[in-house]
Amino acid sequence: MICLLGILGLTLGWSCNTATKTKDMKEEYLKNLACDIETGICAPTADKGMEEITLDAVKKVRLLYYTDPICSACWAIEPELRKFKLEYGHLMDIEYKMGGLLPGWEGFEDQSNGISKPSDVAHHWDEVGEYTKMSIDGDVWLEDPLDSSFPPSIAFKAVQQQGEDLALRFLRRIREQVFLEKKNITKTEVLIAALKDCNGNTEQFLEDYQNEKIEQQFQNEMQEGRELGVRGFPTFIFVNQGGKGIRISGMSGYDNYILALEEIMGEKINPKPIRYNIETLLDKYDYLATKEISFVLSLDEKEVLSQLENLVKNGKVKKEKQKYSDFWRWLDNGNI
Repeated sequence: MICLLGILGLTLGWSCNTATKTKDMKEEYLKNLACDIETGICAPTADKGMEEITLDAVKKVRLLYYTDPICSACWAIEPELRKFKLEYGHLMDIEYKMGGLLPGWEGFEDQSNGISKPSDVAHHWDEVGEYTKMSIDGDVWLEDPLDSSFPPSIAFKAVQQQGEDLALRFLRRIREQVFLEKKNITKTEVLIAALKDCNGNTEQFLEDYQNEKIEQQFQNEMQEGRELGVRGFPTFIFVNQGGKGIRISGMSGYDNYILALEEIMGEKINPKPIRYNIETLLDKYDYLATKEISFVLSLDEKEVLSQLENLVKNGKVKKEKQKYSDFWRWLDNGNI
């Protein structure tokens, strides 16, 4: 029984009686979580398998990734997605799609689970950050709550006009802002600050952000997602050249990404070797959680921490303590 249902957070079923639940039970509960598209609620999905669907034929395997800037389940799978792209990204064209998790709070009420306002979300986000090791500070819902996820989603579409690589860096940055820094990413000034951090063109951004055509693109993506059966986030849809599609939802696990890709390609595939070490991985991505480094490089966390502390001593890396885990920032030329 789910005792406290967490809108926009991962529902943790042990909330009613934490002391009686074991660590294994908690970890088991965290498997296959998804954020529901209709209610905004993130909870374990009953659909733990892969579903076959039909789409238009394509020239190369496509991966459609339906997500949302404030989807905590999507933040929690960053380590798995990052590794998957490094090992198998060369086999696919990966397209990020905005799904529209939270239109607004007006009219929303989940009486059975005590969710009717933003502050009800805070402790759920904290639980997610603690147990997934991808830190989240739920206090943003107490200090400066978001009223919708649509503005940052539209902002992502606007930044895409400047290039996909920039848009993905921007998406990561606004997630850092909301999950780690407790910043309200519905505010234009916060979005602009994120874009500046990514070296984007703020004048072009404002022009595109206020363009009705960009908003319509976002609306179209939401509608297309619903037509493809997207009911929660994260959702991955793998499509082969013949138009056969495989859809998987929630935090289904790294092995299931590989299984879906092999199913859609019709053959066993080998991963591309990851040739990064801790230094070069941080140099590539700038800012990562311990969990991300450990998972991507398949290294023991204690070994990762030992190497990172040495890099801190040598002035190459800065350690940043977040609420529930450490993050590490690469320092160009040893300067903060």
